[in-house]
Amino acid sequence: MTTAAHRHHHQHHDDAHGFVAAVEQASSERGLRLTPLRREVLELVAGAGKPVKAYDLLDRLREKHGNAAPPTVYRALDFLLENGFIHKLESINAYVSCHHPEEAHQVPFLICDTCHCAQEVCDERVAELIEAQAKAFGFRPQAQTLEVHGTCKNCREA
Repeated sequence: MTTAAHRHHHQHHDDAHGFVAAVEQASSERGLRLTPLRREVLELVAGAGKPVKAYDLLDRLREKHGNAAPPTVYRALDFLLENGFIHKLESINAYVSCHHPEEAHQVPFLICDTCHCAQEVCDERVAELIEAQAKAFGFRPQAQTLEVHGTCKNCREA
């Protein structure tokens, strides 16, 4: 049985600096190599404050490193995705930092179509329900992306 305490035991990182520090710690604990470039891409994603596209990241990298190329950014993003440090929002082809990079997980997102912010829904019951339904149909899921589009509270009140 999943309890509220179990669902919300993650430490959330709302500031970019705290998030990057948590990723550095998780990388160290897992024996992963967070290279300077991977760290820089991570900082850009975390500092964006909303979903950011790969080519926007590339433009930001080129401000400091004029010779940055798309494969460089995509390799860094792939590393960060594979290790659960960021999420890719497929419907808008953009990346966001993970609220709890200490462990891999699948979570749904609420995406505002007005301001383009994305809110990670930190409730394991949603993923467990989808997993249970898939199992009931004899389906073996390999990846799970649930993105709900609409209008956030701030945009509705504006």
